[in-house]
Amino acid sequence: MQTKNLILLICTVLSFFTVFAVNAVNVVIPSIAAEFHMNNIVQNWVTIIFLLVVAVLSVPAGQISGKYGLKKVTIFSIVLFIIISIVNVLVTSTELFLTCRLILGIALSFINVTSMAMIVSAFKPEDRGAALGINITGVYVGLSLSPVLGGILNYNLGWRSVVLFGVPFLLVILALLLFKVKDEWITFEGIPIDIKGSLVYGIGMVLFIYGFTILHQPLGILLTVLGVICFIVFGLIELKQDNPVFDIRFFKNRKFLSSNFASLSAYLATYAVVTILNYHLQYIKGFDSQTAGMILLVAPICQVILAPIAGKLSDKYVPQILAAIGMGLGTVSLVLFSFLDNGTSLEFLIVAMIIYGIGFGLFSPPNTNVIMGSVPPKDTSVASAAVSTMRTVGQAMSMGILTLVFAFVMGDVPIVEQYYPLLISSCQITCLICVVLCLLSVFASFVGIKSNDTIN
Repeated sequence: MQTKNLILLICTVLSFFTVFAVNAVNVVIPSIAAEFHMNNIVQNWVTIIFLLVVAVLSVPAGQISGKYGLKKVTIFSIVLFIIISIVNVLVTSTELFLTCRLILGIALSFINVTSMAMIVSAFKPEDRGAALGINITGVYVGLSLSPVLGGILNYNLGWRSVVLFGVPFLLVILALLLFKVKDEWITFEGIPIDIKGSLVYGIGMVLFIYGFTILHQPLGILLTVLGVICFIVFGLIELKQDNPVFDIRFFKNRKFLSSNFASLSAYLATYAVVTILNYHLQYIKGFDSQTAGMILLVAPICQVILAPIAGKLSDKYVPQILAAIGMGLGTVSLVLFSFLDNGTSLEFLIVAMIIYGIGFGLFSPPNTNVIMGSVPPKDTSVASAAVSTMRTVGQAMSMGILTLVFAFVMGDVPIVEQYYPLLISSCQITCLICVVLCLLSVFASFVGIKSNDTIN
């Protein structure tokens, strides 16, 4: 097997398990919440804390991995992930469980960045879209199998089996990287790490996302504003740095800017949908985790089928148009999801999920191809960090929106039968908010079409 194909295989498998680590656990959150006696707000933080850490570290991860070597950083991150996964199943308190999720987020923040950067470094520009399409297929396979595998494992063996599922596979990937991949990619050799910028960015991200999830409180408003101020300071610091952790000037390029904004809006609009559908199936419809997982398989299957096709099409046609069409379909699906209640038929839900799956499958590979192709080869790890950051910030804030709506509509309560009407209302309101965000993504996808900007 050629080195580049082996790298593509390794990175695609890693993409699968980074998604599985988040989404399979999402399906079993009701079981985890029951064991640790979590309320509705805390159980959402099982997902949010993971995504928050990834969002905080994705930007510095690009510079760090570029400085010390993409392969070396990937190996270290896999080892950390394996160790903490084992520790995670042994903890006995909510605090320790969430701490393990935090550390797992650290590992995956680096894997997210390095896996995509390795593909871009290994493949020529004319083959990059197809390679990224295959890699993103790994993401969608993860999305598709996460609910069903997570549900089956949880139903038969408990939630701990879900946490440990990826360990043996990652051990194989670790062996391949150590003994079969001889290449290393260092794009920031001899360049100092921007510690000041990284710290200000990290503090700002924590303040902003945590503040956003408690925006219904005065403290939440204060923290959100402080987070925005930190981002402004971060931008000013980066403009003065010779070797910034993230080159703000990239955003002068309309293709880079518009495609990143489209990605952020898309994940803001769509990520909470999986949690909404899972809650609808397990709480409102009363399905067990195994059955719910089987039903949740519908949308990701559509994404798996379309991702490689969309990746190839993005090498031949205007990728922003493909992305806009995809999010247009996503908008339609979210309108349909806003009607979910205890009387909604399973057939209605499945049709809406198919539209959702087709839409997002058509959006992501072309949009990623635009972002990665708009920077010079030496900055691929930074562009990869931007892709990862937009995705994880969008995902975390999407869950933040859901948590915020829960706080306003339901209050701080456990999700039990007497509060199901409020749960339905919360999910409907969240879907309507996400419709607006989907439309923003469609608009952003069109903005950079006429731009001939290149980043030198």
